[in-house]
Amino acid sequence: MKEALLVRVESIRFSSGESGFCVFSFTMDGESCAAAGVLPGISRGARYVLEGEWTVHPRFGRQFSFSSFEEQPPDSLEALEAFLSSGVIKGIGPAVAKALTAHFGEDSLRIIEEEPSRLTEVPGIGRVKAKSIAESYEEHRGYARTVMLLSPFGVSASACMKLFRIYGADAPELIKENPYRLIDEVPGIGFVKADRIAEKLGIPKDSPARICCGIIAAMNEVADDGSTFAYEKEFTEDCARTLDVSREQVSECIFDLVMGGALTEEILGERRTVSLTRACEAERAVAGDLYRLSRSELSHLSGGAEPVISAEERRSGMELSPRQREAVLGALRNGVFVITGGPGTGKTTIINMILAVLRDAGVKTALTAPTGRAAKRMSQAAGEEAKTIHRLLEAGRSEDSNYAVFGKNRENPLDAGCVIVDEMSMVDIFLMRSLLEALKPGTRLILVGDSDQLPSVGPGNVLKDIIESGLIESVRLTDIFRQAGESRIITNAHAINRGEYPVFNQRDTDSFFMERGSAQELLRLVLELCAERLPRYYGDLDPLSDIQVLTPGKRDVLGSVNLNRELQQVLNPPREGRPELSFGGRVFRLGDKVIQNKNDYSLEWRSTDDFSVGAGVFNGDIGIVSGVDPSMGTLSVDFDEDRRVVYNYETMDEIELAYALTVHKSQGSEFPVVVMPVFAYLPILTNRNLLYTAVTRARRGVVLAGRQAVCNAMVDNNSARVRNSALGIKLARLLELEQ
Repeated sequence: MKEALLVRVESIRFSSGESGFCVFSFTMDGESCAAAGVLPGISRGARYVLEGEWTVHPRFGRQFSFSSFEEQPPDSLEALEAFLSSGVIKGIGPAVAKALTAHFGEDSLRIIEEEPSRLTEVPGIGRVKAKSIAESYEEHRGYARTVMLLSPFGVSASACMKLFRIYGADAPELIKENPYRLIDEVPGIGFVKADRIAEKLGIPKDSPARICCGIIAAMNEVADDGSTFAYEKEFTEDCARTLDVSREQVSECIFDLVMGGALTEEILGERRTVSLTRACEAERAVAGDLYRLSRSELSHLSGGAEPVISAEERRSGMELSPRQREAVLGALRNGVFVITGGPGTGKTTIINMILAVLRDAGVKTALTAPTGRAAKRMSQAAGEEAKTIHRLLEAGRSEDSNYAVFGKNRENPLDAGCVIVDEMSMVDIFLMRSLLEALKPGTRLILVGDSDQLPSVGPGNVLKDIIESGLIESVRLTDIFRQAGESRIITNAHAINRGEYPVFNQRDTDSFFMERGSAQELLRLVLELCAERLPRYYGDLDPLSDIQVLTPGKRDVLGSVNLNRELQQVLNPPREGRPELSFGGRVFRLGDKVIQNKNDYSLEWRSTDDFSVGAGVFNGDIGIVSGVDPSMGTLSVDFDEDRRVVYNYETMDEIELAYALTVHKSQGSEFPVVVMPVFAYLPILTNRNLLYTAVTRARRGVVLAGRQAVCNAMVDNNSARVRNSALGIKLARLLELEQ
């Protein structure tokens, strides 16, 4: 239970200047106690009101974990001297503190703040030093004012520190002037929270700054939902209703944003649309680059492909089907080619055959996929190294960590005659643009994926738009090969995709359905399956790494947030010698499975193999907590590709537990066993597309649990969320110009 304590700092056990995390002692009811949390500039003798709750640390025992603080003025001359002696104000040490309090008494802080020129009255303080003392104290007070201004709105002390590092002592005034800047600067502060702060600060509803910010926030929501544009009429009406202003005021602000370059207006299919300029430009660039690559002259394959294919068939003892042969030849003859099909249709066989032909012709080929796990699986199947797209393009830091800077680009393209991309359904429009910019004219580009999977988490509908445009040659694989056909997972996936009900619980099956009525019964079953029943049934499963719970959404009893809390308690409970760290209402413990929830191009990593270093951790990367240091307020996570990342209180909001994932977050990954609760959820999240994607994530076994009627309803519901994307339209226009 949260409570507020007035404390005086008696001794500082630990303090990190970088993160602001500290542990200190205070006395309460005659007993020495410990407090831990983010409190930059802490000083011995200072008084604070802390808001938090009592917790029990496995190593350090009972302590007060606080999430916000408010500094209190010293309440005695001795406390004032102790505060000034603490070093929190640069230029004041114990001797100067003693001289100041002797000369000005309890008025010392007021003199520093309001009449700093009078500091020269104290022997040893000249004008330069007086100015430095005043500036340092103003900086200290500025941070305190930032916290006091924002903490009532749920902005954490660590977030306030980020703001203060950006704006310095001017932070409170700049925030009061434009609180909407918080949206860009502080993770977790969206338009609604910033708008609440603005209202409290007296900013009127019809302020153009507010309306413009609301429009951009709404456009970002459009992008977060996967679309690259919105129809202007409906978008304007929605914004006017949400912002409680007139449609005319919204239209005027949209015009201003278009003129300023933040938004772009287009006519698509005789309707006016509005989009974020960077999304619109990305679609234009992708369309143009795909057109140029598809029409570029290709390097000649000496000796031809057919003899190599025949030789490879004899060597492997596996003969290509007519459709597979068509896919291999199409990929070799075209500048850009798409191979799409469901599980078990031979996509890996085709990739390996293409590699054999290109290897024979001396063509250097780069293999890549959107996620570390997909790249690792591609490497194992092909017997050649595959990299994530970000790593292939040498993603690096930028001044704005929301966007990547790639070492491979138009000026420094990839040294490859062919690039093969797997799991293409996951690639959004921005990543596709960056990939295409790094390809030289004449490079073969082969796109492999399952267009029936859920689309990318980021905006765009790249794979489907490319296939449907008619500009790019493609082949769709439909035949299930014998070995794959023996898997009920694969046959069920294809049945679901055709709108047929899957078959479960047959003899020697790998697909199970377990009926349960209530949400609580279903929750108990999921926990039992992961902790006991599935490891016992298979005999060789690690509950942590080999079983993955997937769920449609985040909320409610069976959403990923609650499932993660419950699964952590049964799979990695608190115990002696297992350190943990509390952050934002969550607990991270040594051995926890976690996932990165945003792209962070500036987050540093170190290889656990060869000690090389790099930067960039990406949305969807899954790792294991390999180290926890409560005294430093840090934890280490080992991700795929042997990358170790250290998180502190400033970056810890970028990870969350991954015992349970939403189906969207699971894309590109494959797990030995998948468990999925099937329950009444929002229709838009419980459809055929989602069920198909979830089932295809499993390799050895899939267990659906809940109500069979809901499972059947998901198969019947083929109304996946509609995305507005214009890449297909732009590609089709290029095709029309050509004809």
